[in-house]
Amino acid sequence: MCKVVHPVVPYQFETASEGEAVMETAGKVIRCKAAISRNPGEALVIEEIQVEPPKAWEVRIKILCTSLCHTDVTFWKISAGPAANFPRIFGHEAVGVVESVGEHVEEVKEGDLVLPVFQSNCGECRDCKSTKSNSCSKFIENEYHNTMPRDGTSRFRDKNGEVVHHFLFVSSFIEYTVVDVAHVVKISREIPIDRACLLSCGVSTGVGAASKVAAVEAGSTVAIFGLGAVGLAVAEGARLCQASKIIGVDLNPQKFELGKKFGLTDFINPASCGDKKISEVIKEMTDGGADYCFECVGLSSVMEDAFNSSRQIMDQGWGKTVIVGVEMHGSPISLHCYDILKGRSVCGTLFGGLSPKSDIPLLVNKYLNKELHLDGFITNEVRFQDINKAFELLHEGKSLRCIIWMDN
Repeated sequence: MCKVVHPVVPYQFETASEGEAVMETAGKVIRCKAAISRNPGEALVIEEIQVEPPKAWEVRIKILCTSLCHTDVTFWKISAGPAANFPRIFGHEAVGVVESVGEHVEEVKEGDLVLPVFQSNCGECRDCKSTKSNSCSKFIENEYHNTMPRDGTSRFRDKNGEVVHHFLFVSSFIEYTVVDVAHVVKISREIPIDRACLLSCGVSTGVGAASKVAAVEAGSTVAIFGLGAVGLAVAEGARLCQASKIIGVDLNPQKFELGKKFGLTDFINPASCGDKKISEVIKEMTDGGADYCFECVGLSSVMEDAFNSSRQIMDQGWGKTVIVGVEMHGSPISLHCYDILKGRSVCGTLFGGLSPKSDIPLLVNKYLNKELHLDGFITNEVRFQDINKAFELLHEGKSLRCIIWMDN
């Protein structure tokens, strides 16, 4: 494991003084280092970059640490089409300190500890006011998330003055970033910053999928397809909901021991099922199928397996399947209409159905109250200048979450 030793303590603000640094840089262009992706699939390059000051409703954040998510890698590999925007600054799971704010920003101020999040939460649109989902329709036209959401422009320029694209409204592989206030969540300074970082995407997504989207009940049975960070976070959410049986499905048998920390009670390796379908094995283990199935891989074939593993006795069923993985191939899924007619259901979720500004602080409190397990998700740590090592570790299957520290 590539380890960088940082004490597990809340972030301490410097005495001499971050406030003075804010006064020096507020309203000015900041020159700092960024890990830029120049071409798809190629190593990131650490370059000096210019970061413009925040405009109205925007916040400039000093990134303290960030981490690498599979979504970053997925888009990093895309070489054609409207989603291929290069050069680009990836990263969307991070924690930082507010350096300065633009006009009309009132909910955060300089020096606040915040999470930038890809899921917008304006609090004003019809969708944000609804309790039916965590959707936000404020910036729905900005489909590929490669600019600031309100005016469609970038806040980044390279040393030659050329535009560098944003990613998922966050772009955290940089010392300072600019984020719309709808994508910023203020959090308590009591939480260690590396643990807080996890809550800006992956862990929140998994925990929310189990606790909010599925609303897993005490004593119910759960099957999770794919035991990456998000899948294990689903297990953690199911554990918090007191599920009686939590089955992990993964091709890597080592994930079982790891998953036990987050509540896994059983494990299935699909390669070891012989002639049996995975759905048949799960139905035998759960007396008719799991009450809740979660697909955390992003493959249509696995989505079908998850649905077919949900509870159905004879012709009747009530099993619920939650699609968490992102299917990037555009492949459809095939479900029998009678299965839907007779009670089984399937739904999807982004960010685990959580409304960032209200739900993330609740997760922070759960961690501080020793209810939510976060420590086991951090498997590696590297310095910012070694960010490409994080990509290598993820490719090698050696990493759940690699914390990338921005300080020297």
